[in-house]
Amino acid sequence: MYDERFSLKPLHLPGIHELIIFFSSLLSSMSPVNALFVPQPFLFICILILAKSPSRAPFKGSPSLLQAYEINNEIIDEINDDDDDDDIQFPQPLTPVDRALRASRFWSSAVPVIFNYYSTYTKLNLLNRLNPLLNRPCLTDSECEIIWSDLHASGASVLESTINDLKGFYVKTGQIIASRQDLFPREYTEALSGLTDYLDPMSVQLVRKVVERELCLKGERFEEVFREFDEIPLGAASVAQVHRARLTSKYGGHEVAVKVQRPGIEQKLLGDIKNLIALAKPLRGVKEMPVDYYVVFKELEDQLADEFDFVAEAAAMDRIWNHLIVDPRTGEKRDVPLRMPRPIPELVTRRVLVMDYLEGVPLSRAAEEMRKKGIDPDGPEAKIFGEKLLRSLTDVFSRCILESGFFHADPHPGNIFVLSDGSIGLIDFGQVKQISGRAKNTLAKVMVALDDRVSDTNPEDLETIGNLALELGVELREDAKPEGPAAVAMWLFDGSVKDLPGGYDYGELSPNSPVKELKSFPQDLVLVGRSTVLLKGLSSRLNIPWSLSAEWAPVARQVLAGSGSKKVNRKVTLKDVGRLVKSWGKGKVERGANKLPKGARRRLAAAVVWARGTRRSGN
Repeated sequence: MYDERFSLKPLHLPGIHELIIFFSSLLSSMSPVNALFVPQPFLFICILILAKSPSRAPFKGSPSLLQAYEINNEIIDEINDDDDDDDIQFPQPLTPVDRALRASRFWSSAVPVIFNYYSTYTKLNLLNRLNPLLNRPCLTDSECEIIWSDLHASGASVLESTINDLKGFYVKTGQIIASRQDLFPREYTEALSGLTDYLDPMSVQLVRKVVERELCLKGERFEEVFREFDEIPLGAASVAQVHRARLTSKYGGHEVAVKVQRPGIEQKLLGDIKNLIALAKPLRGVKEMPVDYYVVFKELEDQLADEFDFVAEAAAMDRIWNHLIVDPRTGEKRDVPLRMPRPIPELVTRRVLVMDYLEGVPLSRAAEEMRKKGIDPDGPEAKIFGEKLLRSLTDVFSRCILESGFFHADPHPGNIFVLSDGSIGLIDFGQVKQISGRAKNTLAKVMVALDDRVSDTNPEDLETIGNLALELGVELREDAKPEGPAAVAMWLFDGSVKDLPGGYDYGELSPNSPVKELKSFPQDLVLVGRSTVLLKGLSSRLNIPWSLSAEWAPVARQVLAGSGSKKVNRKVTLKDVGRLVKSWGKGKVERGANKLPKGARRRLAAAVVWARGTRRSGN
């Protein structure tokens, strides 16, 4: 059928608005954002001009570039209409213009925040330089803290508003910020704590079309695969939504969860993370920033790319499960203290993942469910289950991180389930991480060194632990205390420590936390830290002293023995023994021993027994 929109018409010179959109699109599509001021300010200016303009089509008689863009979308929609009998249209990927508009909305909020940080940083530096001339500080430390706190509060408010406006990957990033008190200022973690990744769900008609397009490659109808399909999703997030269903007898007839990716979402979310990386890059080296956020967001970018491939997610589920159930040293089967959904191999594609359904509630809603059943979330029953949960997760992550180096990298309370039979479930393997063999072995050495230390202040122990932390790639600020690296390691991996070396505080929000000394954290271990922070948070919530290093040390020793790595555990010297025996004679050993890590307590007991036997034989 003839369409007059395709007829030839006199060519016209485009107006300023069309040129702006064209060049904005061109710049946006040529390459990802690599620096703060190129090309975002140009795009931002373009959008401002467009927003203030009374007309976007200054020439009449022939289609403008913008009109041509709209016509193109109409034609695509018509093609979709022709292809789909049910009139269901697949959302189109963002065009360069769409990406430019979305980026401009982000940067119009972000640039003023960055400018405020730079301005404050410059002013405070200038005042510090005046201190010697005035023979007194222009501002006290507490006054500087207030200035930075106010700035963080202002930035957090802007970020929260921007995230709620744009959604997409910004929501996921906000959730990560809220859960990482070790990496982000308190003002940000508190402001973003209420964010939810739940978005308006896709219509069930669109979900069926995606599933049919992806799965029904042999001419099968939807009903030949699913006997039942719940139209209301269990959850709808930025990347995908999940539906409960039951397979037909041909595929086993059991209950499953069907994860369906939102069409056209990939480029949108990847563009979002590139904006965040560009935002973090100019802040590298600013001392008042708690950590190098560029490294954090680069790691998240690497992980996000894999979240769109459900075939890779299914493979990750199989790989982790197969490792957990077999002891790598003996090849024998072993128990796994939690459950995971298993994929249905013939029903997995890049955008649809059908897997076992686990009946239960996420940990984020567990307290609410307990109250409904008359159970006190702070009572003894809940604490017993909490300890079981903590031990199970600690065990699973020690096997994955230390043995294979391949682990679930998104462990938050929404992905940990309390199942109906009282067992524990772990879901959503879209984000996984493989750390290098070197990082894995060094991490194992850190666990052993922490477990073997004689005390939290012994200089030799602190030197060993600190050197291993630096070997992992931890970088501290130039003015950090010598005990800083060891204090960071203890903060990350030993929740039983109350007084950190060097006078550092264990409190995550304390201005004297060792985390404040971090200049850079190794990208390879950003997501390891995410796992340890989860376990620390659980132990704190349950009020259970929990030393991750003590729990992981047995696995770490096995890993190091199998790899042939040099032992790092410190031996108790004769001088130590003499000092301990002397203390034992005064009745002080038992009191002091209770403050030591588990490994050191074992060695202390052996040393005292040996020393007592030596003294008796000498008499």
